[in-house]
Amino acid sequence: MLAFFELPTKPEMGRDPNTPAWVQHIAFKVKDRTTLLEYRAHLEANGVEVLGVTDHGAFHSIYFFDPNGHRVELACPDPDEAETLRKLDAVKWDMLEEWSQTKRAPKHAAFLHEREFKH
Repeated sequence: MLAFFELPTKPEMGRDPNTPAWVQHIAFKVKDRTTLLEYRAHLEANGVEVLGVTDHGAFHSIYFFDPNGHRVELACPDPDEAETLRKLDAVKWDMLEEWSQTKRAPKHAAFLHEREFKH
């Protein structure tokens, strides 16, 4: 369950200034790319600015702000999800170990972003 509240008698809530704005969002999974594109078309037809479709490798996403200013992500599995997840499963422990030692983003799964940054 997810709930959002408006507190009109309280000062406006701010965002964590130490966290980039793009990090502060909630993501929902949709069935497939067709559904994702239908949502994007619906949002845009109703005047909502939409970012994406962004290809993250294992999934594809769109991003937009709800009427209260919350960033929302809708994501669908990549058609090759099973293969991508297999590849991620093979490197997950090495990635976790590297992160625990260095606190830097491991490069083991750089393949996820090949398509995203190719364009």
